[in-house]
Amino acid sequence: MKATKILETGAISAIDFRCAAGPADAPFTERHVDFCLSYVRRGTFGYRTRGESFELVAGSILVGCAGDEFVCSHDHHAGGDECLSFHFPPAQVETLAELSPPAGRNVWRIGGLPPLPELMVAGELAQAAAEGRSDIGLEEAGLGLAGQFLEAVSGRAPRPSQLQARDRRRAVEAALWIDESSHEPIDLEAAATAAGLSSFHFLRLFSAVLGVTPHQYLIRSRLRQAARRLLDDSRSITDIALDVGFGDLSNFVRTFHRAAGVSPRRFRRAAKGDRKTFQDRLAAPL
Repeated sequence: MKATKILETGAISAIDFRCAAGPADAPFTERHVDFCLSYVRRGTFGYRTRGESFELVAGSILVGCAGDEFVCSHDHHAGGDECLSFHFPPAQVETLAELSPPAGRNVWRIGGLPPLPELMVAGELAQAAAEGRSDIGLEEAGLGLAGQFLEAVSGRAPRPSQLQARDRRRAVEAALWIDESSHEPIDLEAAATAAGLSSFHFLRLFSAVLGVTPHQYLIRSRLRQAARRLLDDSRSITDIALDVGFGDLSNFVRTFHRAAGVSPRRFRRAAKGDRKTFQDRLAAPL
């Protein structure tokens, strides 16, 4: 595991994690020293904490609670994984908790979140800030991700999982296949055939393991890749939409706006220094 600290302030720190572990590496117990949100930008891994297990894939969020023990495993994928992780001191967590009074600090025990559109867009913007591809500050982007996280988990309860290891492996492998093929036309039958399952069984299994349906994951994979390209690709929005798999521009614009709260054009402008767009999004009520 290579961990590079790329930001440290009194309110937040950020670490770039790159893990090369695979199925041959034995998992071990670790402990969260602070509260953290880790955006999975590549690969997949298992995460177990507080007696619950999560399969995290590209676009997922690992939620760490200070003091909790956890174990990361890599049973289903040998390609490694990468995360952009934001860490918050207790005082900042208390401040953030004020934004979501019903949930308070308990949201940090949720363990993990599946790929959610609003969190993936925020995660890609944070990644662009970390790589210097955006004029948005990394601290701003990290706190923006935290705000989106609190909005997403408001009223959401952790979902225990009791599936077998083989089921988890099949779902994770299917997610990897969908992610790699998301620029192509994919339907439920094609994904199920690739997984060696009936469409009905595949739909139930995928949803139970990863928390989203195969179609939702496909659309969110396309959104994640579109957000990344909008940040560092000068091509037209139409070309980007078609390249990542959307059939037409209007569908892409509508889907992206629903996820990000802004149009693709405004999202691109925000990354290039239009702070008003970003500030307006942060100021939106939770």
